[in-house]
Amino acid sequence: MNLKPKDVLTESEVRRGMNIVIWDGLAAEMMTTFTGSAFLVAMALLMGANNVQIGILAALPTFTNIFQLISIWLVRKYNNRRAIAVFSAFLARFPLVCVGISVLVFSNSSISILIFFLFFYYFFGSIAGPSWNSWMKDLVPENMLGVYFSRRSRYNQILDVVLSIVLAVLLDYVKSRYPQYELRVYAIFFIIAGIVGTIGGYVLSKAPEPQSYLSNANILALFHQPLKDKNFGRLLTFNCAWVFALNLATPFFTVFMMKALGLPISYIIILSIISQLSSIMTIRIWGTFADRYSNKSIIALSAPIYIVCIIAWCFVGMYSSMYINLTLLVLIHIFTGISTAGINLSLTNIGLKLAPREDAIVYLSLKNIVTAFFSSLGPLVGGSLADYFTNRSLVITAQWSSPDINKAGRLISLHEWNFLFLIGALLALIALELLAHVKEVGEVDKDIVKRVMRTSIKRDLKEYFLIGNIITWHEQLRAIIRLKKRNV
Repeated sequence: MNLKPKDVLTESEVRRGMNIVIWDGLAAEMMTTFTGSAFLVAMALLMGANNVQIGILAALPTFTNIFQLISIWLVRKYNNRRAIAVFSAFLARFPLVCVGISVLVFSNSSISILIFFLFFYYFFGSIAGPSWNSWMKDLVPENMLGVYFSRRSRYNQILDVVLSIVLAVLLDYVKSRYPQYELRVYAIFFIIAGIVGTIGGYVLSKAPEPQSYLSNANILALFHQPLKDKNFGRLLTFNCAWVFALNLATPFFTVFMMKALGLPISYIIILSIISQLSSIMTIRIWGTFADRYSNKSIIALSAPIYIVCIIAWCFVGMYSSMYINLTLLVLIHIFTGISTAGINLSLTNIGLKLAPREDAIVYLSLKNIVTAFFSSLGPLVGGSLADYFTNRSLVITAQWSSPDINKAGRLISLHEWNFLFLIGALLALIALELLAHVKEVGEVDKDIVKRVMRTSIKRDLKEYFLIGNIITWHEQLRAIIRLKKRNV
C-alpha cells in the first residue's frame, strides 16, 4: 500500500480524491449510525447506565481530542498525513468489534467495559482527525469548501436516514417479540460497524495527498502562534463557550425522550430523521451562501434558531396529550435540523479559513484540543445537574375561576431535564454574543446576506421556504429588541 504524498496533484487526481473521500464518508456514517446517537444511549440504558455515565459516554468523543497532540508530533516527524489518518482509522475500528464480542460472550457485560473500549475508539479517531483535516484543506480547493462538504454531508445524512429507519424497525420488532435478545442485536451492530469502518479506511487510503510543507519551529513554540493570533483567539473563545453550553443539554435529549416520555426507539429515530431531512434540504443553501459571503453571517442567522429549539424542550412533556408533545417534538426537530446544518458547516469552514496553510494542522489541532475540554466538560456537568434536579421541580400554573368553570393549566413545568435544557439555552445565548468579535476574510454584513438570500428565496420559493421564514423571523426579532432598547 503506497501512501506517500505527491508534490503536485493533477486536476483529475483532485477530483478522484474528492470522490473517494465522499465514499469514505459514507462508510464512516454507516459506522456511526450503527453505534451512535439513540442506539448507543438505548444500549447504555439497557446495560444500567446512570446520568453521570451517560454524560461520560457523551464526553468521550470530545475529551479524547486532547490526544491530537500525538497527531501533530507524528505529522511533523513523518510528514505523511494520509498514512497517519489511514492507520489510525484502522486502529479505531477494532475496539468496536471488541465491544460487540464482549457483549455476546459475556452476558453480564458492564457499562464500564463499553466505556473502556469506546475510549480507544475515540482515542485513535482523535489522532486521525487533525491529519485528515489538514489533508482535506490541501486536497479540496478553498473556493469549493462549502459546496463540497455540504454535498458530502447531504449524502451522509441520506444514508443515515435510510439506515436508521431499517435499524429502528428491526429493534422495535426484537424488543416486542424477543426482548431477551435486544442487547445481542446492539452487539451485532457494533461488530458490523467495525467491519464497515475498516473497509472505509481502506477506501480512504486510495485518495491522493498533496505534499505538505511544515515550518521547522518547535511544537510548543508553534502552539504559541495561534494563541498570539487575536482573531483566532476570539474564534476559540466563542467556540469553547458555544460547545460547553450545547453539550450541557443536547446529549440528554434522547435520555429524556426514553426515560421521561417513554417513547419507543422507532419514534426517536423518526424524529431524528425529520431533523436530518430538514438538514438535507437546507445544507446546500447554507454552503452556497457561506462560500459566497461569510460563514460568520450564516452562524449569526442559524444559531438563534437553535437556541429557541433548546428552550422549546422545556415545554415538552408538560402537556397531558401525547399528540401535543409529539407535535412540539416534530417542530423542534425540523428547526434543529435547519439551524444545525448552517452552524456545523460554518463552524468547520471558518476554522479552516482562519488557519494559515503552513501551520493549519497546528491551528486546527489547538482549536480542537481547547474546545475538547469544554465540550467534554458540558455533559459531565449536565449529568451532575440532572442528578441534582432529580427531586426538584418548578411548576407555574394559571387558574380561571367562574361560577360555571374552574380550570387550571400549567404554564411552565421544570424538572430534572427541563432545568438542564433551560440552563444550556441561556449559556448558548451568552456565548453567541462573543461571535461579533470574530473577523472573517471576505466577511459581508449579515443584513446584506439576508437581503440577497431573501431575493433568492423569492426566485425559488419551494426550495427556500423554511430558510426564508427564518430570515424574516430573525429580522422581526431584532427589530423588537431595537425598539425595546430605544424605549429604555
